[in-house]
Amino acid sequence: MPLRLDDLAERPAGDAMRRGWRGRCPQCGQGRIFGRYLKVNGHCPTCGLELAGHRADDAPPYFTILIVGHIIVPLMLMLEQHVQPPEWVHMVLWLPLTLGLSLWLLPHIKGCLIGLQWAKRMHGFGGEPDHA
Repeated sequence: MPLRLDDLAERPAGDAMRRGWRGRCPQCGQGRIFGRYLKVNGHCPTCGLELAGHRADDAPPYFTILIVGHIIVPLMLMLEQHVQPPEWVHMVLWLPLTLGLSLWLLPHIKGCLIGLQWAKRMHGFGGEPDHA
């Protein structure tokens, strides 16, 4: 396969990740990455970028748990130290907050990772096939 000038162009990772955070195509920033909640479209409906080659796999849930844990646990400890509420208050407060924050963050983080993979020409975004 001959090398094209487009193959050598720099792909800014920050821009691609911001577009992914918003659920937009890392290349054009217009088309939607997801057809459903976490289901990645086969290609961008606007620019035609092939999105099916992404390999986000287990990274989005891992980073989501990491971030949510670093937000919820300190807040939970601060509440316990300063107010010492009954256990039912913790259950009513932290369980829905943890679930809601996790569900909100997961597609944003997955979009960021897809944008990073595109910018770094990883997993099918570089023109050559992936080797398992």
